[in-house]
Amino acid sequence: MSAVPLRNNKAALAVRSVTVLGATGSIGDSTMDLLRASKDRYRIEALTAHTNVKALADLAREFGARYVAVADPGRLQELKDALAGTRTECGAGESAVVEAAARPAEWVMAAVSGAAGLKPALAAVDRGATVALANKECLVCAGDFFMQRAAQAGACILPADSEHNALFQALASGNREELVRVIITASGGPFRTWSSADIEQATLAQALKHPNWSMGQKITIDSASMMNKGLEVIEAACLFGLTAEEIDVLVHPQSIIHGMVEFSDRSVVAQLGAPDMRTPIAHCLGWPDRIIGPAAKLDLAKIGQLTFEAPDFSRFPGLKLAYEALRTGRGATTVYNAANEVAVAAFIAGKIRFGAIARLVEATLEAWISAGNLAPLASADDAIAVDYNARNKAATLLPQIALKAS
Repeated sequence: MSAVPLRNNKAALAVRSVTVLGATGSIGDSTMDLLRASKDRYRIEALTAHTNVKALADLAREFGARYVAVADPGRLQELKDALAGTRTECGAGESAVVEAAARPAEWVMAAVSGAAGLKPALAAVDRGATVALANKECLVCAGDFFMQRAAQAGACILPADSEHNALFQALASGNREELVRVIITASGGPFRTWSSADIEQATLAQALKHPNWSMGQKITIDSASMMNKGLEVIEAACLFGLTAEEIDVLVHPQSIIHGMVEFSDRSVVAQLGAPDMRTPIAHCLGWPDRIIGPAAKLDLAKIGQLTFEAPDFSRFPGLKLAYEALRTGRGATTVYNAANEVAVAAFIAGKIRFGAIARLVEATLEAWISAGNLAPLASADDAIAVDYNARNKAATLLPQIALKAS
């Protein structure tokens, strides 16, 4: 018998009640896929969607959800009609999505994208739920008070992003005072080996060709610009109470190692896995135990080699801007995220070149700071106000950034 104290499997696990905010998005799809494979272990309390009424209603019928909400307030009757004959309660609009999060589910997947996900996530946090966090804005826009609210309410925040989930698992190998640094890996995206001139002129189709991951349009473009990695640096600082100097980024094209932690004895603990979002979500769903996940088995012999590179801040200035915003604090990370969303939308619409995305973010940050707008954020409304005003500032700057790039 081994002397290593491995935890024994429990003979019987209680059914866990679950709410999925953003059930029809890419993270929601992966979450529902895992829940579908373990219906005996989970009961659906509530599901939400942005506008996809049909998909939401189909999921509600399949899983017997008690409550569903669509963010679009004009789709309530359509949702009710789609669920006629069921016992599922229906709601529509922002307040209905917040109500879904406030309902008594033990475990909540917070996967509503954008600033719209902040209030629902806080509603789950404030009642002390276990929250699997896939919404970046909760931390990038409002990280300090979001984590403070979680601590006050006794909520448990589980990182659902692959990189932060990897760090969460690796950090369990030591104590905070023994930590030297964490290392977030990046695939490098489709432009990893491209010149600055070629990146400047990259098309939308080229930006959407991620070499490893299948994700939504916005996050795929962020990966191509490495803005996504910048957002992850900010998230890691908030989640784990780290300084910018304690967070490194390492380009790892194979996307097999998702995160590493270095401790004072120079041991480096890494989490590995095939590039499949169902793996970190499965870890969150089962935590503190583990469930069977459907991702492909990792075959390192078949992969053959794992390679690493330092990130190039000159070709990917968005990553450098994230570190600068993190060090600045006082709403700067909120501005960084808001300006990036405006820039990506403009790129998708053909209004700016790919290379102008980072230039618009930089110009917005500079204008915001020079105008003396920096102040600590003390509430969700503060964060939402900064997000709104920063988007307006970015939109105002957009024409001149587009003109410079022409």
